[in-house]
Amino acid sequence: MPVEVFGADYRFLPREEILRFGEIEKIAERAVKLGVRKIRLTGGEPLLRRNLTDLVSRLAEIDGVDDLAMTTNAALLEKHAEGLKAAGLHRVTISLDALDVEIFGQMNGVGASPKKVIAGIDAAIASGLGVKVNAVIKRGVNDVEVMGLVGFARSRAIPIRFIEYMDTGNVNGWKLDEVVPSHELLEKISEQIPLVISDREAGETAQRYVLSGEAGFEVGFISSVTQPFCSSCNRARLSADGKIFACLFAAEGVDVKQLLREDASDAEIDQLLGAIWSNRNDHYSEQRSSLTENLPKAEMSYLGG
Repeated sequence: MPVEVFGADYRFLPREEILRFGEIEKIAERAVKLGVRKIRLTGGEPLLRRNLTDLVSRLAEIDGVDDLAMTTNAALLEKHAEGLKAAGLHRVTISLDALDVEIFGQMNGVGASPKKVIAGIDAAIASGLGVKVNAVIKRGVNDVEVMGLVGFARSRAIPIRFIEYMDTGNVNGWKLDEVVPSHELLEKISEQIPLVISDREAGETAQRYVLSGEAGFEVGFISSVTQPFCSSCNRARLSADGKIFACLFAAEGVDVKQLLREDASDAEIDQLLGAIWSNRNDHYSEQRSSLTENLPKAEMSYLGG
């Protein structure tokens, strides 16, 4: 969690307020019945959740789940990679914003080292999990790390995604002039590597580029600041305390936990999920301007990526 959020007086949720595995499984089952095909466990840090492999195995057994993924900071992944793979996890997305120790510490805000992250990446690859690296690029901080990160991904034949620095939450001090546009990074990388644009699937957030003859390695760009994709967004997020958000920048979600704990029928759950999705009108990234800068937003550590 960001140091600005996680202070000495931070009050964690009582355990009874957090969704139980069975409740998460129930919502996932109903979502799949309504057409969802991809499920991702995110955070905060999902590997902090006790007995997480149990949840993974439950979700992996749901008929209709084509892709079961996890986003993690990988600090604990070296220990858990094999167990997650055995439980049915398909792939992991790992945040790695720099290889340089000092710069990595600046980006994560707590002075952590990339050593454990790299060990987690290598353990995941060895276990047979699909691995993708995400890097948020902030001008004047880690933009000098771009080619090193590309080389890191290329040496391991894994994809890397560069994400434009976004104004998620309320405490990251976001400034537009700290955003490095994707087209600038593409130009920089293309000076050294002959990238070829790849087809973009419906709902995919990244524009991907491949290198002829190098299977596995690719470079993607998530350009939600300079090229927002709200109109094609097909993601919803279920928070740990049982609220569904239809947008990463939403201030509030819709409570589904209460319905679950009142033993609602499948039809009632389906009706609520359908209403949340069909009535959504979020398009913050397309509206981003001086008019949106003071709007309240949920923190990424609460909502996930």
